Amino acid sequence: MAMSNFLSPTTPLRLFHQPTLHHSSPLSLPHHSLLSTKPRKLLLTTTHSKGGDDSVDVPDRLIAAVFYFYPFFDGIQYGKFVITQFTAIQALINPLVPAIRVFKSFPFNGFLVFLTLYFGVVRNQNFSRYVRFNTMQVIVLDVLLIFPDLLERSFNPRDGIGLDLMMSLDSTVFLFLLVSLIYGSASCLLGQVPRLPIVAEAAERQVP
Repeated sequence: MAMSNFLSPTTPLRLFHQPTLHHSSPLSLPHHSLLSTKPRKLLLTTTHSKGGDDSVDVPDRLIAAVFYFYPFFDGIQYGKFVITQFTAIQALINPLVPAIRVFKSFPFNGFLVFLTLYFGVVRNQNFSRYVRFNTMQVIVLDVLLIFPDLLERSFNPRDGIGLDLMMSLDSTVFLFLLVSLIYGSASCLLGQVPRLPIVAEAAERQVP
């Protein structure tokens, strides 16, 4: 019941490794080595980025994982149709309701968090690139929420096919945010680098 009231429809919305061949003088090579046809094995190794496994400090993992809640909280209103229809999603969201209420309690909280993350984390060289990259992904994901918000404010249909389309759009946005939260946070906790579609490329351009 708490979630239904809270989310009512009136809520505002590598480089490839190329082995270097060290050539010695032809005169110093044994005759049999020049004529040898014995196949040689090529050893391929995988280069792990800094975001893999144990290479990321635990505090960095936790910080990056928590930041993925920001766009989810900011776009929770898009789930007003999905959450009321599926009890499993209600059960998943209910523990987050107090934090969501605090986040939504002040109209400018989202913007203040945006400024804090961008200037306090992304542009702060004291944080590792792992944290700054994931933070930038979170920011880009939140910025993308502008587009469905503009559509909803521009049309805001009350019934008919227009309402059906808007419900589908809102539900799609919400599910993408939910998947991004689960995938992003879980990957960070494991020390891996989550790469969200479209978002990852934009984030890489902003984080040197």
